[in-house]
Parts: sequence; structure tokens; C-alpha cells
Amino acid sequence: MSAPLTATQVGDLLGELRGRAPLVQCLTNSVVTGFTANTLLALGAAPAMVDNLEEATVFAGIADAVLINLGTISPTSGETMVATAEAAGRASTPWVLDPVAVGGLPLRDRVGARLVPLCPTVIRGNASEVMSLSGVDGGGRGVDSTAGSEAALESARALCARTGGTVAVSGPVDHIVTGDDVRTIANGTPMMTKVTGVGCALGAITAAFAACAPAADAAFAATAVWTIAAELAVERSTGPGSFAVELLDALHALDTEQLGRLHS
Repeated sequence: MSAPLTATQVGDLLGELRGRAPLVQCLTNSVVTGFTANTLLALGAAPAMVDNLEEATVFAGIADAVLINLGTISPTSGETMVATAEAAGRASTPWVLDPVAVGGLPLRDRVGARLVPLCPTVIRGNASEVMSLSGVDGGGRGVDSTAGSEAALESARALCARTGGTVAVSGPVDHIVTGDDVRTIANGTPMMTKVTGVGCALGAITAAFAACAPAADAAFAATAVWTIAAELAVERSTGPGSFAVELLDALHALDTEQLGRLHS
């Protein structure tokens, strides 16, 4: 097992990201588009919501990283996602797959099955989604997991073997899996489940870091930055509405000293 990144190393990656301001193309769901774009801006990245078939495949060769999120998928958007992932592969652009609600829903299951062989740099999902994407019954209830993150470790390893990439399993304890290597992060707050788009935004943050670091480090740093920002935000908020605002502010202001809260 590799040692997790230290707070200083995560801070260095965050500083590099802010210096580079990577351009992140997001094919994401209609519920979270605005929040995802604002999250990337607060992080220090540049969002681009280019998701139509004519332009998305071209833009995948321009962007520094791509996010593909299956949240509100349609037959048309599914074809665009597959074509964009293929284009990202041809251009060697890192891309992140967020298999929202995969498992028991036919269209997203089919599209997810087509995307995995295209070798996403990082797959980021909850335990049920990761298990279902690997072909195991993960249960799940829409976007909510019914399995703990540790239950998905074997499925995550299987997906790593197929893609050569990293799988980030979200939960009360997050697991970053690359082959037999597992790193854990035990930060965050239950309030993260009370605001739509927090998990989806993590996929975009992961893509931004993937433009600046190897897959495993990118997934670790993204998870650490987002969950620690959430801890800071919940201390300043009174409920879900103020938490969403404070979360963006905390992310924007996050520094290495605050990253010292990292528990791994």
C-alpha cells in the first residue's frame, strides 16, 4: 500500500492547479450544471459545458481534462458521451467517468458498459455505482448507495484491471484504488448529502486535478480538497442553503494550513 499524500503535497497540487487553471470540459447532468461550473471556478479551474455531439468530440482534444457524468442521460447524450470519450482517448486527454445511478436502469447501464473499455483515467462513484459498473449487484437507490465503500473494493480493483486507471469510491470513508493499492480519506460531513450536486462536483474537481497529476494522486487530492472544504463550510453554515454557499467560499480560500485537517 502506497503512503497517502500529505497535506503539504495536496497543497502543492492545489497550487499547481490554480497556477495552470486547467480547462475542464463537462458533459454532466442538467440538475448540477451551474453548481459544477461554479465549483470549478472556485477551485481555480476553467469550466466548459460543451456537450453537443458536433462540438464535444472536437473540444475533447482542446480541453485539459473531460468529465463524463451519466446523471440525466438520454439516448442522444449517451452517444455523445461515448464519442467524446473516444476522442479524449485519441487526444490523450485525461477523463473522468461518474457513473451516476448505474445499476438497474437500462440506458445508463448500457452506456456505462460502453465507456469502461474506453479506459477512463478515473472512475468516481459511490459503492453501489462502482459495484454495478463492474457487473456486481450493488443495490443502490437512485444516486444513493446502499453499500459501504469497503464493500466495493474488489469491484474497484476489477475496474482498475480493465481500465488501467484509478477508481475513487465515495462514502463516509473514501477509498482511492489503483490495482492492489488503496488509499483512504476520512474527511467530510453528512451535510454533503443534503445539497444536490456535491458528489457530481467532485467528479469535475477530480478531472481538474487529473490535468495536473497522475490519476491516483489526482483522485486523492480532489477528494481531500473537497471534503476538507466541506468540513470548513459546515462550521460556518446553518443548513443546506448556507452550506452550499459556504462550500464554494471555503474551496476558493482553501490553503495548506487548512489541509492539515486531512485524515488518511
